[in-house]
Amino acid sequence: MAEPDFWSNREAAQGVLAELKVLRNLLEPFDAILAGLEDLKVMAELASEDAAAEAEFGKHLTDLQARLEKFEFHQMLSGPDDRNNAYVMLHAGAGGTESCDWTEMLLRMYLRYADRNGYKTEIVEATAGEEAGLRRATLRVIGPWAYGNLKGEIGVHRLVRISPFDANKRRHTSFASADVIPELDDEGEVEIKEEDLKVDTYRSGGAGGQHVNKTESAVRVTHLPTGIIVQCQVDRSQHKNRRMALKMLAAKLHAIKESKRNDMIAAAYDSKGEIAFGYQIRSYVLQPYQLVKDLRTDVETGNVEAVLDGDLDRFIEAYLRKNMADQQRKGAAKA
Repeated sequence: MAEPDFWSNREAAQGVLAELKVLRNLLEPFDAILAGLEDLKVMAELASEDAAAEAEFGKHLTDLQARLEKFEFHQMLSGPDDRNNAYVMLHAGAGGTESCDWTEMLLRMYLRYADRNGYKTEIVEATAGEEAGLRRATLRVIGPWAYGNLKGEIGVHRLVRISPFDANKRRHTSFASADVIPELDDEGEVEIKEEDLKVDTYRSGGAGGQHVNKTESAVRVTHLPTGIIVQCQVDRSQHKNRRMALKMLAAKLHAIKESKRNDMIAAAYDSKGEIAFGYQIRSYVLQPYQLVKDLRTDVETGNVEAVLDGDLDRFIEAYLRKNMADQQRKGAAKA
């Protein structure tokens, strides 16, 4: 930044400033914890001689523990793409209209989660179900550490409830899957040949409200070698939608490439199987009792309404802690 020509390339300079902000966010809390620890040592000596200082020591200790836990949590977001924006891709599974409705509920849940955590969002694409809900939707979550926080949501989500679409009020089980991929800082790092692409344009429609365009500008891109399909209809400009679709395609190809070095993601992308029984990561039960349980970490809560309103922090933190512990065990075994 001290170079005289630093601002000659404004885009590159902004990238450096963003990098600086990330590094400061990591280092400044660490320095503050070290300083707090030194203060705590001094206060411990005073507390041993002064009863009044003992209460102040306890307060300082509690505050330092909270800061240390927060710092530890951020260290779990240490993957190369963790600080990037994220695409959350939702697909209805077994269950017909029920699963389409469940997919729309999940989209709302992630929108609320993003709002609670200060992220901006864009609904990139949404395709309506035949009767209700959404057959699929893609949500772009914009902000630091979006991918790091949401990467544990990859998998099948199961809902059990009394169906609002069943006149006999029977209990139904519905499934929807979530894929989460990081938005690349430079999609040029993934080579995409023009001859490998099939590009279709179509008229946007279906659920999505003001976020989804209704003009002849939606774009569907098929990557012929892999069969991956991405769609975008967020903008009125066909050119911008095509560019966004190519960014998503690059991100997905990058995620699949990275998965070869990560057994967990490889399983999620390459062996996910049918969106139905046997593959779910989390169950949301509304009837006959209320319970949300993550089947990987055994974390659960009876406050289903709060979870569906975006309160996912306990599940995200538990998953990240388990993932870190698993990696440490693998590292120790290799050593």
